[in-house]
Amino acid sequence: MRANLHPVYETAKVVCACGNTFETRSTRGSIRLDICSACHPFFTGQQKLVDTAGRVERFEKRFKATGGKTVVRKAPSKPSRKMPAVGTKPVKKSVLSTAPRKAEEKPTGSKKGGAKPSKTPAAVTPS
Repeated sequence: MRANLHPVYETAKVVCACGNTFETRSTRGSIRLDICSACHPFFTGQQKLVDTAGRVERFEKRFKATGGKTVVRKAPSKPSRKMPAVGTKPVKKSVLSTAPRKAEEKPTGSKKGGAKPSKTPAAVTPS
């Protein structure tokens, strides 16, 4: 086997944002966490807001602006219609119905209608 192939598995110090620290084993020397088992709501049973890029502040700002009431938006005046793509033919929608179809008269004879021409040439009479 090759020498020095595997990384060194050593004791690592884990530091959480809440201030909790503990030691474990890892290939890294130190690990920094945002949430650990000491501050995670699942393990503590307490609600904690985790702010991601100021989202909590943005929500609180909007909430204060409306006074806690739900904002009612106006309905659009016209429903938007989808335009067909350029260069395509419009698709004709079929109507689904459970009503029986009217009986159509079928022509007698061939399927395509009319008499078929004969394959043999007509007899030619000399004059």
